Amino acid sequence: MTQSITAKEVSKRVENERENIISLLRDILRIPSVTGEETEIQNYFSKYLSGLGLEVDVWEPDLDRLKNHPAFVPVKKDYKGRPNVVAVLRGSGGGKSLIFNGHVDVIPPGPREAWSVDPWGGEIINGRIYGRGAADMKSGLAAMTSAVKIIKQMGLKLKGDIILEYTVDEELSGNGTLDCVLRGYKADAGISLETSSMKIQPACIGRIWFEITIKGKPAGIQNRRMGVNAIDLAYKIKQAVEHYEALRISVLNHPLFPDKIEALPCIIGEFRAGNYPSAFPDIAVLKGSIATLPNENSDQVKTDFKKYIEEVANQDPWMKNNPPKVEYTGYFAEPSEMDIKHPILQVIKNSYTEVLNSQPVISGRTGAADIRFLNKYGNTPSLIFGPGDTLQMHATDEYVNIEDVINATKVLVKTIVDWSGVE
Repeated sequence: MTQSITAKEVSKRVENERENIISLLRDILRIPSVTGEETEIQNYFSKYLSGLGLEVDVWEPDLDRLKNHPAFVPVKKDYKGRPNVVAVLRGSGGGKSLIFNGHVDVIPPGPREAWSVDPWGGEIINGRIYGRGAADMKSGLAAMTSAVKIIKQMGLKLKGDIILEYTVDEELSGNGTLDCVLRGYKADAGISLETSSMKIQPACIGRIWFEITIKGKPAGIQNRRMGVNAIDLAYKIKQAVEHYEALRISVLNHPLFPDKIEALPCIIGEFRAGNYPSAFPDIAVLKGSIATLPNENSDQVKTDFKKYIEEVANQDPWMKNNPPKVEYTGYFAEPSEMDIKHPILQVIKNSYTEVLNSQPVISGRTGAADIRFLNKYGNTPSLIFGPGDTLQMHATDEYVNIEDVINATKVLVKTIVDWSGVE
């Protein structure tokens, strides 16, 4: 016989754990875990999860195995001393399994003087917890970890397995989650605890990094009028990229991404030209990215963008015969979406409504996410739901609202119970 746990009981149990949830989040915020330096935080989670009585699997991602996978993103640093951590709360059988996925790495905080608080301090100010990773996405890690801890405290015997994934290298590649897939972890459904501003997001955009090299005509600084200035050429290409963004916004549509300006940035983020203040600039390199929608083919997007740059170059007398070189290097993420009729979406929607007494917003995430691996390669239909505000992702003075962390934990506990079943 299956037990029913009320939303009121869930809320009470989570509120009883409030201070411990906050303490956990502050602890992990105080561990610097910039991509490539994940050892300490993974040791913390391995010990913490073992202390909860979960089955814990710790391993270093296999770079050779990853390299043979079509979704592999090349990286400069290997995974020695940078393990993934996966913990399993084993069910009795007969219920549906669920993966909670999150990454432990964060981007660098940048200059200390830019922050009004210590980026590794986990300070609490006016109901917010501050620190690098507070939103993206250590608050999500705290919520999913605490949800399973509370299930254990309640003495509930789940029917289905709950799998907690703590992955490395998300900010540069996503290879950590990909290696979880290759290690065989899968479930009937998955939830990424990425930033979602408490929205339920069954889709996310993709991201393609590109590099455009533009060569001018060399000349000495004295006879500069005989040369062709690469900065002038590059500025034309930069303007063309802006026009291309506007073109894509005007023709592309997806029901989960109504705000296309937010969803479809196509920008130049880095502009380098010349090599000396008093030398004529004859080469420029532009680096940027294109966001893609789930109903687009990434290979076609790459082809179309390259063709567009060629067409623009053909209108310039110099670039017509000396075309810019477009390359796709660095970060790449496919867009992803799950079937919106999948039952996990309805379960988490109902959990949200029952526990928080309000209707959730259903949208697409305007950032890439590791659900792309779970959906496409892991046989695990997955969505995104997390307490972190997407607008706080990578921000100076990054923070998360404490109430969002607590409320997300409540929704997760109720979702676990209703999805996996209780004896």
